[in-house]
Amino acid sequence: MNKYSRIILGLIVFIAILSIPVIYEWGKTDKGPLINLNTPGILKLANKQCVEPAEWMRANHMQLLLKWRDEMVRQGKTVYVNSQGQSFEISLNTCLKCHTDPSKSQSDQFCVSCHTYVGVKPTCWSCHDWPQAYKQTD
Repeated sequence: MNKYSRIILGLIVFIAILSIPVIYEWGKTDKGPLINLNTPGILKLANKQCVEPAEWMRANHMQLLLKWRDEMVRQGKTVYVNSQGQSFEISLNTCLKCHTDPSKSQSDQFCVSCHTYVGVKPTCWSCHDWPQAYKQTD
């Protein structure tokens, strides 16, 4: 075997080894974290609807929170009127009333579990105090 065929054989083996993780995961999908929407706050609601429709919120919740921040801090606006004409207080607590579960640890909370899954570190708590409902109880 000459040196060129050894190089080519080595490259083939190298590429085969590198492709093992890709081949192993081929066709598998990760469904993401299991989110429990039966929190005490949601169960108390007669009309179980978020500030905006659920699909819209999944895609745009951060833009909404940034818009709320700007409107509250820069314009003094305290009420948000959604696409259905309903009014909500512009506050992170508006979201946390429904999306917290005091019986769960901080790492199992609604927001935290999704943000951890996608590797996002929101900066909400650099200005806001971590709510009592999110504080870990041991």
